Amino acid sequence: MKMSRIIFASLALPAFIAGCASTDTPKDSQSSASSTSSQSSASSSGTQSSNPSGSNMSSGASAGMPSQRSVYYDFDKSDIKSDQRARIEANAKYLRDNPSAKVTVEGNCDERGSREYNLALGQRRSEGVVKMMSLLGAKQNQMEAVSFGSEKPKVQGHDETSWSENRRSDIQYR
Repeated sequence: MKMSRIIFASLALPAFIAGCASTDTPKDSQSSASSTSSQSSASSSGTQSSNPSGSNMSSGASAGMPSQRSVYYDFDKSDIKSDQRARIEANAKYLRDNPSAKVTVEGNCDERGSREYNLALGQRRSEGVVKMMSLLGAKQNQMEAVSFGSEKPKVQGHDETSWSENRRSDIQYR
């Protein structure tokens, strides 16, 4: 089943990319991204910190399921920052303790960069989270990595506060 998803993804992605009108905009330079510690008012978190908290708990969530299920990244990066590891560890533990639980890890990017570049970056982000959770004991058959690129923003806006909310991987329980 996993092999069929890989084959489907490898066949569908080029067709998707070819069918989309791309602007092929080069990545914006980091000089346009000024760092800020304020949080967007559209954030789903109720706490203020230098990084978004990623609380995206659905109303039908099971008891014990981690409430922090978004992992945030620096501009143009897919490596997992040390301050984001605890939320991945909590989700890996939940998967380890609940073998029937399954997740889709959705990689997302901010609006800067071409469509193709953002899809690839989002995929690296989601695969990094899956790999870390696997190393922490979650089973491969419980997880799937996908990318939405910049197509599924959490916050609308064209500033660093908005962009920092959109550079994320969301761990969605199914």
